[in-house]
Amino acid sequence: MYSLLSFLFNKLTGKKVPDIRHPEKVNNKETAVLPKPKWIRSRIPSSENFKSTKEIIKKGNVVTVCEEANCPNLGECWSKKHATFMIMGDTCTRACAFCNVKTGKPEALDQFEPYRVSQTVKNLGLDHVVITSVDRDDLGDGGALHFSKTIDLIRQATPSTTIEVLTPDFLRKNGSLEIVLNSRPDVFNHNLETVPRLYLSIRPGARYFNSLKILSDAKYIMPEVFTKSGLMLGLGETKDEIMQVMDDLRSANVDFLTLGQYLQPTRKHAPIKDFITPDDFNKYKEIAESKGFLMVASSPLTRSSHHAGDDFLKLKELRMKESI
Repeated sequence: MYSLLSFLFNKLTGKKVPDIRHPEKVNNKETAVLPKPKWIRSRIPSSENFKSTKEIIKKGNVVTVCEEANCPNLGECWSKKHATFMIMGDTCTRACAFCNVKTGKPEALDQFEPYRVSQTVKNLGLDHVVITSVDRDDLGDGGALHFSKTIDLIRQATPSTTIEVLTPDFLRKNGSLEIVLNSRPDVFNHNLETVPRLYLSIRPGARYFNSLKILSDAKYIMPEVFTKSGLMLGLGETKDEIMQVMDDLRSANVDFLTLGQYLQPTRKHAPIKDFITPDDFNKYKEIAESKGFLMVASSPLTRSSHHAGDDFLKLKELRMKESI
C-alpha cells in the first residue's frame, strides 16, 4: 500500500514521500542528531553466529525489536544468538516521541505468529527469551491473549527456556494483565521510559501512574514473578526527578531497574538533551541500589533486554541469598 502511495505521490508532485514510517512526525521540526561520544560505540557485526541468528530469524518469519527499534546492541546480542521478539506485527497504534517502531493502523493479528516465535526460539536454542510487542489499542484486550498464547507455545516447544515479557500498558483494558500473568512468565517488565513531567511530550498515549500501577498489580497478583522497569536518560529529566521515579518504583515493589542513554532515531524524533557519562550512570546505580532494588543495570548502552538471560540468573541468585 505504501509503495503505491509513494509512486503516485512522486508522479504527481515530483517530490519524495516524507517519512511514512512515522507519518505523525512529518510536520515535526527537524533537530540535529548530536554526534555520539566515544563511550557509545557499537561494533559492526560480522561473526558467523550473527549471520546464523539473522538467517534463523528471517527463515522463521518473525519480527524482532532489535531491528525495528534500531537497537545499538543488535550486533553483540545476535553474535551471542540472543534476540528479543516483537509480536502483534510491526506497526504500533501509538506515536511515542522516542521510538523508531512504525506508527499506523496495524493489520489483523496473525494467529500463526505465536507458533512461529516458539519454533524460532527453539531453533536458536535460547535459554532465556524476551517477548515484547507494539501497542495495540485497537484490540479489546490490548493483545494480552496473544501474549499468553506465545508464552504457552514457547513452553511447549522448549520447556527449559525461561520467559520474560515486556508488555504495553494495557491502558483501559481491564483483565488483560491477569491474562498475561496466568501464563506464568518468569519476568514481567513494563518500562516507565521517562519521568512524569515529560510524559505529555515523550509518551503522549500513556499515563505515568497507570504504568506504575500495572507494575504494582503484577507483583500483587503474582508475588513470585520478578518485576522490572526501565528509564531512558538524556531527555531533559533532572536528578531529583530520576530519584523520585526510583522511589515510585520501589513503592510498587519493582525488583529490577534498568537505566540507559536515549539515542535519537531520526531528526524528527525527540532531541537528545544530554549525554549521561558512564560515571554518572554508575552513581545512579549506587543510588538505586541504596533504595533497595534487588538488581540495577545502569550504563549508556543498557537496554531492557540487554544481557537479560544473565541478569535473570543473577536475580534468582540474589533472591535466594535474601531468603537465607
